[in-house]
Formats: sequence, C-alpha cells, structure tokens
Amino acid sequence: MSHQHSHEHEQPSGKALTKQAISATVHCLTGCAIGEILGMVIGTALGWHNLATVVLSIALAFVFGYSLTIRPVLSAGVTFKQALKIALAADTLSILTMEIVDNGIILAVPGAMDAGLASILFWASLAVALAIAFVLTVPVNRWLIGRGRGHAVMHAYH
Repeated sequence: MSHQHSHEHEQPSGKALTKQAISATVHCLTGCAIGEILGMVIGTALGWHNLATVVLSIALAFVFGYSLTIRPVLSAGVTFKQALKIALAADTLSILTMEIVDNGIILAVPGAMDAGLASILFWASLAVALAIAFVLTVPVNRWLIGRGRGHAVMHAYH
C-alpha cells in the first residue's frame, strides 16, 4: 500500500502549532527539571562552588532531556546512533534555551545558590526559574516546529 499524500506531515499553524510547541516544551521541561534539580541537589549537598553545581545541572539536564527523546525513538526500532541524532536535532535548541534562562535566573537571585536544600529561597528560585524558562522556550519550539525542525522531527516516531 503506497501513500497518496505527498505532504504526510504538513507543518501545523496557528493554535495547532502553539499546542505542539507547548507539548514539546513540557517534554523539554521534564528532562531539564529532572537534571537541573538533581544537579542542584548534588552540588549543593556536596558544598560545591556555584559554577560546578551549575555545570553539573546543565549536563544532567541535557542527559535527561535527550534520554526522554531517545527512549521512544528506540522503541520504534531505530538504532541508538540514529536515535541520538534525532534527539540532538529535536531537543538541543530547546534544552539550551531553557538552561540559559533558568540558570541565569537562579544565579541572579541573591543568595539562592548558597541558601541550601532546606531553604525556601533555594526551591522557590528554582521553581520560578523553571517556570520562566518554560514560558520563554515555548516560542523557540513554536518557531522550530513551524519550520519542520525541533520536535517536528519526532512525529514519525510517535
């Protein structure tokens, strides 16, 4: 059976595009938040300098973000090498945007990084930073998906 449609995956527009961008950003936020929180908790608990803690958080955000994309792609029968390429294409700009914004905010809040794990300042700053990063990353994902990039490359694997 052959496909009669030459535009099997036409690019969405308007509300559909925004809905897909929000969905992609939720996916990004999930991976970023897991890595970010884990990195902040590990670095803070070990008494690391802010720079080392932020570097660990960013590294873990990318690891978890890519992992959440790679898993369903592998389930679709794609090789790990190809799944990694898909994840890099789908998520890199989104994760990068989110990480720049949320780490920038956390570092800008006086005392947040030094407040410690038992502090409301630490957790509130992290939560607010991730929320703002989400809002600022949605337009990035909307722009990418509208051009057949970013999470748009994932459609064949859902």
